[in-house]
Amino acid sequence: MKVIICGAGQVGWQIARHLSGERNDVTVVDVNPELVRRATDTLDVQGVVGFASYPDVLERAGARDCDLIIAATHSDEVNMVTCQVAHSVFGITRKIARLRAQSYMASLYADLYRRDHLPIDVIISPEREVAEAALQRLSAPSTFDTESFMDGKAQLLGIALGEDCPVLNTSLRQLTDLFSTLRAIVVGVRRKGRLFAPDPGDQLFAGDQIYVFSHIDDVNRTLDIFGKSTKKQERIVIVGGGNVGLAVAQALESRTERVRAKVIEVSRARAELAADALNRTIVLNGDGLSLELLDEAEVARADAILAVTDDDKTNILVAVRAKQIGCPMAITLVNDPTIVPLLSALDIDAYINPRATTVSSILRHIRHGRVRAIYSIGDAEAEVIEAQVLSTSPLTGRFIREIEFPEGVLVGALMKRGAVLKPVGDMRVEEGDVIALFALAKDVPEVERLLQVSIDFF
Repeated sequence: MKVIICGAGQVGWQIARHLSGERNDVTVVDVNPELVRRATDTLDVQGVVGFASYPDVLERAGARDCDLIIAATHSDEVNMVTCQVAHSVFGITRKIARLRAQSYMASLYADLYRRDHLPIDVIISPEREVAEAALQRLSAPSTFDTESFMDGKAQLLGIALGEDCPVLNTSLRQLTDLFSTLRAIVVGVRRKGRLFAPDPGDQLFAGDQIYVFSHIDDVNRTLDIFGKSTKKQERIVIVGGGNVGLAVAQALESRTERVRAKVIEVSRARAELAADALNRTIVLNGDGLSLELLDEAEVARADAILAVTDDDKTNILVAVRAKQIGCPMAITLVNDPTIVPLLSALDIDAYINPRATTVSSILRHIRHGRVRAIYSIGDAEAEVIEAQVLSTSPLTGRFIREIEFPEGVLVGALMKRGAVLKPVGDMRVEEGDVIALFALAKDVPEVERLLQVSIDFF
């Protein structure tokens, strides 16, 4: 498959890494020569310097025989024009655009993206994706990370183990025996900064951060087993009234259960817009770092604070301050993945990485038949890969115990005919099954080989 990726920032680079690793013919286009050079030096891709919306630039990128174009520059308008040029001039059949301005996303204007108007097949809204990720964090408040898989029937849970965890010093093999009906499996452990895929004989210790793959119906039981409460979030303070904060507040208002939310926004104009768009939510105008304003928002009585401004440092400081004055849970938006290892030391409970969320969403829309979803863990230390097993895969027809997975790979779940099952050694992997795999970064290429598929499936 020939793919053109417009925009060589973090999102474009990550998508190029995934697609080029699968032997696709990938060309990266960006106006910044340094970003193009970084992509061509570190990845097996071609690079073109120039404005992605210019027909001659797309011509040089190989648009004449391109199968897919992904417009992920920082400009909505450039992304939209790029898709129009790709359609009208080059006849590219599949076009994906990243759009941030919410005005472009209104359902009232959905006809704008018809083939005879502005032909975009898939629109990715980072703000909406991040807002959905924030709501997932709030739905599992005692986890530091969470992501849905297998059509919402399974969930990855990041759980930090405290001294009060009832299953400390217990081997994973014993846990399986003790809770034989639990449809959950520990697929990853971070201990003293090192992430690894555990063996059945490994024990769990206080201070470990574990990743558990669980059936959606067993999430609460899984959290209880690891000593985490499942208390509902009824009072929430959101710091940042931009697109993300507003989307979260609107989603909370639409829920059937009563949630009392308050929004703090430093920009008066933005605060007024948020206040007009919300019905029951209180909007406060001021600095989220102000103790007086946090006191006015009753942060000490809140169940959780969600810091989603566009500045990582502000989000982290707000979260730390809120915890110090008594808020039991703090979730923060972090754009820079290198900051993530610091969060546990700062007593921040959970984080959202918008780049990883956006990349996962784009990849989910462009996969056909094989990989259905990819979720990046930490600073690209590992990935959870959900894939459909096809007839060409070496996995097909074999028992799980027979498959020679690399040391850093574990099966999280297997979905057969719509039912999510906990993987066991005597379970046979069949064509059409959906498998979820945890893989350390170094083992991802081998996982891709195991999931190999002919180009005909794309």
